[in-house]
Amino acid sequence: MEFQLSQIENYINMNLQDIKQRFEIIGNSPLLNIALETAVKVSATDITVLINGESGVGKEAFSKIIHSLSNRKHGPFIAVNCGAIPEGTIDSELFGHEKGSFTGAHDTRKGYFETVSGGTIFLDEIGELPLETQARLLRILESGEFIKVGSSKVQKTDVRIVAATNKDLMELSYKGKFREDLYYRLSTVPIKVPALRDRKEDIHLLFRKFSADFAEKYRSKPVTLEPEALNILQHFSWPGNIRQLKNIAEQLSVLDEDKIVNGPELSRVLPPEKPGLPMLIGNNPPEQHFSERDIFYKVLFDLRKDLSDLKTIVFDMMQGNQGNHSAEQMANFTNSFVREEAPIPSKPSGFVSIPSNPSNHTNSNHPNSNIIDITEASAEPESLSLEHKEIELIRKSLKKHNGKRKKAAQELGISERTLYRKIKQYDLE
Repeated sequence: MEFQLSQIENYINMNLQDIKQRFEIIGNSPLLNIALETAVKVSATDITVLINGESGVGKEAFSKIIHSLSNRKHGPFIAVNCGAIPEGTIDSELFGHEKGSFTGAHDTRKGYFETVSGGTIFLDEIGELPLETQARLLRILESGEFIKVGSSKVQKTDVRIVAATNKDLMELSYKGKFREDLYYRLSTVPIKVPALRDRKEDIHLLFRKFSADFAEKYRSKPVTLEPEALNILQHFSWPGNIRQLKNIAEQLSVLDEDKIVNGPELSRVLPPEKPGLPMLIGNNPPEQHFSERDIFYKVLFDLRKDLSDLKTIVFDMMQGNQGNHSAEQMANFTNSFVREEAPIPSKPSGFVSIPSNPSNHTNSNHPNSNIIDITEASAEPESLSLEHKEIELIRKSLKKHNGKRKKAAQELGISERTLYRKIKQYDLE
């Protein structure tokens, strides 16, 4: 313990510039210096570290700094891009597998956590890990234990984990895509690597370094920037960060003949910037997203409610209660009911034709000519249960197609397999 503390003090006292020179870190931004100081402080411990930063900011360089300054520096180090390994094989890559555990497993294989025991493993893009793999990783963090794919034997490993991500893991946990308990285990010490646009004072230094490297590589003069080009360079958003800046420097080193770049020449090689997204004004809640099925049911419910209201009004009129509905109410109802996108059926079900002036069309032979179906026209509220409406639609579609499930499924916009499941679920046999 005393050795670890003294080692931490030695590294803290070490000139930060020496660390930058040793690991080829370029820049004097305060945000960059804070991230480097944090990496140095935690390096001599076995604390799990989570490095946050956009793609291309150099997160892997920080993992190498932590490993190289730690007590594990003589042990193995491996960097694993979790997003580049297929979901079906990532457990085998990380934890190993037994012979015959799955198709193609012809031999027993050791995983990274077994081969890197005593060293450091860098898990880049950890937000891409499947949930099952996250559970296995959590067990390693808690107890240092893991089980190979296809095995029942518990094995031990002594690995320090440094993870990195360009996503908000807490937000992913809210969406159920990342384990919250794993997030807290990983982020014992978080390190935030700043984006290049937040290090404007370092952009020219980086460009000069890259230009000098490519001049040596291609045996040419290094590229220099005129003031206008330098201003454009420093105010560009750099969505690809340092990686993108390096590509631009190489492109200019190869294509520019006189190696003196002005503003228009630089603008031609820079990609167009994405326009800013519209901002929410005030406290309006975010727009909700509905599926096609939700929208269909909503339109159906609105239409049935309008029909129910219309039946109630007509029934009241037949009972001589026209005074209860003012002309303004009728106009408002008509405007809400008659829509271009939802035309009124020519003869809604449940109605009997009613003469426009019942008093002038009395017929003793047809005593019920002015009576509507009271049961249908009652003001009793209808069920708005999605399950009830779904059952009703399935029954109607099956009846329409004489029980032919394939055609009914096509009309309902669902697969035949889903329709079979719904029929069994609702006992509609």
